[in-house]
Amino acid sequence: MKMTKIVPLAMTALLVGSTAVANTTFATNDVPSEQEQVQPIFIKVAGTIESVEKRGNVSYYSIKEGENINTLAVTADTLVFDNTGKKVELKKGDKVIAHTFANKPMILIYPPQYSPEVVIVETEEMGTASVGTFDSNLLDANLSLKLNVSEEMELSSLSGKEVKVSDLAEKNLLVFYTVTTRSIPAQTSPHKVVVLDQKDNDQENETSPVIEEIIAKDFYEVNGTKMVPLRQLAEELGYKVESTGKGAILSKGAKTYTITRGEKSYGYNKALRYFEVAPALLEPEKTYVPVQFIQELIN
Repeated sequence: MKMTKIVPLAMTALLVGSTAVANTTFATNDVPSEQEQVQPIFIKVAGTIESVEKRGNVSYYSIKEGENINTLAVTADTLVFDNTGKKVELKKGDKVIAHTFANKPMILIYPPQYSPEVVIVETEEMGTASVGTFDSNLLDANLSLKLNVSEEMELSSLSGKEVKVSDLAEKNLLVFYTVTTRSIPAQTSPHKVVVLDQKDNDQENETSPVIEEIIAKDFYEVNGTKMVPLRQLAEELGYKVESTGKGAILSKGAKTYTITRGEKSYGYNKALRYFEVAPALLEPEKTYVPVQFIQELIN
């Protein structure tokens, strides 16, 4: 087993550099100057699906666009549509655009990994999907698209809450439409709108800078996999950690994980899942696990 301790500063610089390539969808009512820095509402990444790996209830899609590679962690809660607004399933070879809330907890790994709210599959069928923030007049933040809504269009929300036309103002929206006017701004009558309201559990973890600091300062690399301290990170995320002598039991709400050192399989409630590299005692009384598992705990 190859095991090396990595210099945190150098690795952090590499990881930060690798994530800088992601495009962003901005939500602001002002047109920023070149000097202004605008906090994005969504992170937008695009590419073609090159591979798929399923682990438990999460499917990991590796997407590539040019030299840029990203990973999408997709669950049953992720909205997946084609550009016409039809629900579809992701598959290898699909050209996709993913939108993730920028304030969502993330870990710094390479390739960058996102847990998107929305994934759009681009097809040759006529239709456009647009994500943006719309003001009280249903004009988007880029001042380029105005919505003319009606009671007949299909309405839904990310959280599952019931929404009405009157609820669309000053909201982040996923809009599906086919044609627009040639005016400035362009106007359209969408046939489907989804309100991208954040679920409560997206706000639970406000300590992602602490998580990132722990990972940056304390990790090993084992057979190409980044290994991080289990107890410290799990407790920071609000999990109760009980030692079993050979590993640990993590519990939080309805979620329970049973982890054993030296074994790739681990228990999640009554299901069985698998690590890429088995947990190991890399320092006295400190169990380390693959960093991808921390993202699972966050989600």
